[in-house]
Amino acid sequence: MIKRADANKKEEIVHMFNSIARHYDFLNHTLSLGRDKVWRRKAIDMLREGGPEIVLDVATGTGDFAIEALKLNPKKIIGIDISNEMLALGEKKIQEKKLKQKIELLNGDSKDIPFEDSTFDAVTVAFGVRNFGDLEKGLKEIARVLKNNGKLLVLEFSKPTKFPFKQLFNFYFHNILPFIGGAISKDKKAYSYLPESVKAFSEGADFIEKLRNYGFEGTQCIPLTFGVCSIYTGKKSPI
Repeated sequence: MIKRADANKKEEIVHMFNSIARHYDFLNHTLSLGRDKVWRRKAIDMLREGGPEIVLDVATGTGDFAIEALKLNPKKIIGIDISNEMLALGEKKIQEKKLKQKIELLNGDSKDIPFEDSTFDAVTVAFGVRNFGDLEKGLKEIARVLKNNGKLLVLEFSKPTKFPFKQLFNFYFHNILPFIGGAISKDKKAYSYLPESVKAFSEGADFIEKLRNYGFEGTQCIPLTFGVCSIYTGKKSPI
């Protein structure tokens, strides 16, 4: 049975992403000064070794990371997300690019991934893990659907620590970004949520420890762009 607090959080997240879906891609590219595309490319490059054939993209949003993952030449990519509006935009992209044979998007929650054990060679999560309603359950579910030695890759915002970039980033992230995002999307709450969720996320060594606790080994954290964002990787521990 879903706890009421968890259900409420999920409803709030779904409503928020549904409300900003139309502006999501534009604002991602604009507010990151185009770096989000570079981060995705770097992350996907880290999955090339081993050549995963079946890939799951959790919190796929409008499908940008799933589309980027085609560079791995997999047989199939499946993206799941809890926002139907985001998925609808992703479907439109896939149809326009004629990628329906390779990419499938479904409504799905990280807490209850709708696939059997040991289904996927790799699982990716780009800018979504901090939104998991239950991080422990989400990571355990990812481990469950991965094959033994299957790879997890997480791309997520983090907090710079070095002067003066830390101060510049904090001013931009907590003042300019919410103002521009709120003005364009007409949802100030959504773009105030972004810095709040990044602040609350257990990043770096803390997140690596969680990965190890919930079934992953060979873990690493690679900071990008002075620590604005980080790539986390790990392999499912053999059972």
